[in-house]
Amino acid sequence: MSEAVALGVAPAVPAKGLRGGALGMVSSMVIGMSSTAPAYSIAATLGLIVLAGTGFKAAAFVLLSFVPVLFVAFAFRELNTAEPDCGTNFTWAARAFGPHAGWFTGWVVTVAQLLVMSSQSALTGRYTLLLFGASGAADNRWVTTAIGAAWLLALCWLCHRGIEVSARAQWILLSVELAVLVLFSVVALVRVFDGTAGPQASLPKLDWLWPGGVSAATAVSAVLLAVFIYWGWESSLSVNEESADPRRAPGRAAVLSTVLLVLNYLLVTVAALAFAGVGSEGIGLANEANSEDVLAGLGGAVFGDGTTGKVLGVLLIVSVLTSGAATSQATIMPAARTTLSMASHGALPRVFGRVHPRFRTPTVATWAFGLVSLAVYVLLALVSDNVLSDSVDAVGLTIAIEYTMTALACVWVFRRTLFASVRNFVLRGLLPFTGGVFFLAVLVFALIEYARPDAGETTVFGIGGVAVIGVVSIVLGVPLMFAVHRACREFFAGRRLPRGIVPRGGDGIVTPDRAG
Repeated sequence: MSEAVALGVAPAVPAKGLRGGALGMVSSMVIGMSSTAPAYSIAATLGLIVLAGTGFKAAAFVLLSFVPVLFVAFAFRELNTAEPDCGTNFTWAARAFGPHAGWFTGWVVTVAQLLVMSSQSALTGRYTLLLFGASGAADNRWVTTAIGAAWLLALCWLCHRGIEVSARAQWILLSVELAVLVLFSVVALVRVFDGTAGPQASLPKLDWLWPGGVSAATAVSAVLLAVFIYWGWESSLSVNEESADPRRAPGRAAVLSTVLLVLNYLLVTVAALAFAGVGSEGIGLANEANSEDVLAGLGGAVFGDGTTGKVLGVLLIVSVLTSGAATSQATIMPAARTTLSMASHGALPRVFGRVHPRFRTPTVATWAFGLVSLAVYVLLALVSDNVLSDSVDAVGLTIAIEYTMTALACVWVFRRTLFASVRNFVLRGLLPFTGGVFFLAVLVFALIEYARPDAGETTVFGIGGVAVIGVVSIVLGVPLMFAVHRACREFFAGRRLPRGIVPRGGDGIVTPDRAG
């Protein structure tokens, strides 16, 4: 936003050319949930949480990790109410801490999205082949890379075609994904309770939801793993300018997304724990052979080997495939809109701010992100599967920075209104600050953990490859920022998106000289 607004009046949404009023709150919520890849996230993480030493307490850490995520979701909601800009983190960090902090936050978010696209492209490539029974080809790096690349380009085209088309696709993909997860969980629990699940099964207990009896080291490792399965819900806010109610609906959608996610994750987690147990043999969740995808290992056991079981097993593969596709699409949309916002505010060259006159989508930003994602994915995939794996894990570092900056930005922007009411103190101050400090601590612990030589699949000069890839990717933003500094002088001088606060009695962000 290029100029201050009147005292106490919420700022107008900058006209970027997007299709306003195209989405309702439910559509925004679907986009937010899809971006987390519920099926794949829990399938790829649950086994690792159990292997960390939690046993049946894995359910407790899935629940516990939701709490700070919810606190950060409140920060997103409150900031969106004050300034519904599709740049979200970039815009709000610039408002709170200045243009350099805003630009760097935008870069960190983009890095996370680029690395996630590599992960999901590899996933869609592999599961497309598994769907058609080509398990041998699914282990061929060249074949899976080619199919994953085709998926990526197709989803970019879909995002380019319009927000309504993208939202409808998200509805379909998420519906299939969640329906299969619920079916899997219900069948598994029914078999546990009727005694046909096998000797490894255990009846669910409330004690599984309490983390007591777990060592501090195990708890830290489990939280580091569990907290990131929620990342992506904030995508519902990136389409705020295309919402029918930009100030309220996207924020509500974000909070509701996190609540629905934890319910979904808990259902699947409890069902998997109860059915498979936590043994290290067979289908046990502590079996390292199943840790990369516990749902694939459990599908046949839960649904059986009959015709119906085989069909349902195929549907489980479909759910993971749709999870990867939905996440890729829901990652392209916010990435393109962050770039669009940065260009609109003068933080990037104007060409990235172009919007298609018919489809009303950020066409240049969409294809630019897609092509860069394609290049990163192909490069990482061809270098080695180990490097690709460590790159995916490095996303955790960027997510911790993103959530920390946004949560603390909320506290700072609203600092003059925190004591106006109990609601303001709790939802704009206490909870966001707690969430921000938590994710700052997660960042520190993650750096220490990932720097260990045995933490990932690769090492660089005796340092874990996850930490090296994460830190290098983040720090690379510094020279890039200075590279565009000269062309974006107005922005970096603070004239295009000046620092601001929400004054007493106001509900929108104004510059300090207008705050009274």
